[in-house]
Amino acid sequence: MLLWTTIKIALRSMLANKLRAILTMLGMIIGVAAVIAMLALGNGAKSRILGWVSRMGKNTITIFPHNPKMPPVLNGSAEPLTLGDAEAMLKIPGVKYVSPVVTSSDPVKWGTNETYCNIIGCASTYIIIHDFQIQSGHMFNDFDARDRSSVAVIGPETATRLFGSQDPIGHTITVRTERFKVIGVLVPKGRQGWFDPDNQVLLPYTTAMTKLMGRAVALNHIDMQVDHAVDLTPVQEKAEQVLRIRHSLIQGDEDDFWISNQLQVIQMANNIGGAFTMFLGSVAGISLLVGGIGIMNIMLVTVTERTREIGIRKAIGARRRDILRQFLIESMLVSLMGGLIGVAVGVVAAHYVKFRNFSGQVEPHMVILALSISAAIGIFFGYYPARRAAGLNPIEALRYE
Repeated sequence: MLLWTTIKIALRSMLANKLRAILTMLGMIIGVAAVIAMLALGNGAKSRILGWVSRMGKNTITIFPHNPKMPPVLNGSAEPLTLGDAEAMLKIPGVKYVSPVVTSSDPVKWGTNETYCNIIGCASTYIIIHDFQIQSGHMFNDFDARDRSSVAVIGPETATRLFGSQDPIGHTITVRTERFKVIGVLVPKGRQGWFDPDNQVLLPYTTAMTKLMGRAVALNHIDMQVDHAVDLTPVQEKAEQVLRIRHSLIQGDEDDFWISNQLQVIQMANNIGGAFTMFLGSVAGISLLVGGIGIMNIMLVTVTERTREIGIRKAIGARRRDILRQFLIESMLVSLMGGLIGVAVGVVAAHYVKFRNFSGQVEPHMVILALSISAAIGIFFGYYPARRAAGLNPIEALRYE
């Protein structure tokens, strides 16, 4: 029997039982749509995370004063990061910019308006390292840091909460009991997970350490940007060597600091995003399995109903493989048509359904994967009914009522 003739017979059989065919396809439609939507959602989440990482600066290295491998007691007695450590980083070949950073969260006031935001004590290079832009006014400079000037650059969200539609440049805000003159406003970046770079106040690190945080030497972290032509790994290894010498660590001692570079963060984000996508895809894949079982059940019923037809075909010369191929093609067509409709539903769902301000991102390989799985399910779950049909005795089949 020619392949095209077999396909036409399968299509006529489906058209003769439209409701049954639709109900059979429904499981595949739901399953494929769920797989496409869940994979797209996971992909969208991963892209969002990677976008957050890239927007926080390029070729960056961050040094923290605590090593997660060390017990809390040892961490508490570890050598803190100092301004001397930050200055030593500038001498490492390939390092372009360095900023010592101290942080806190405090209420900020202007007149009767008040908002709670992140207070960042940093160097003027902080906005270069983390790819911030100035929307109005200007950034404080090294002279402001040296003179411990009471100046501030604020995020756009902070500006809106405190000043509304007014221009904040030149006005004085109050952090705790200290007053700071606003000299600049940052360009919006958008919230990045738990951190909101649009709701922060940047101060010269010397001012923040002496006037607000009461810390003359201890830093929360040191941020660095490496030249684009330089590999991050050798620079990170050199920074580790310098810090171990400065912190008087001997061979065998654990580092009392932790260094992270942007490539490591991106790799971690990829791993988390990939695991999340696989989890969602696996959960959605259960519905595909259910759809496949539905196809097998309906095909078994179809074989029973068409026993006499199978007997007639065998009697006029149809071979075992012809019957097997006919029912396999019917099963695969039902599965593929359901898969195609499911892909369309899944793409629409991924585009319009949003979760925490991000929508799913459908990629071609997801569609190919979903269609391939639906075809494979049609063959796998259709094989037993097809083999049963092909194995019928033609004489007994002709006698079947």
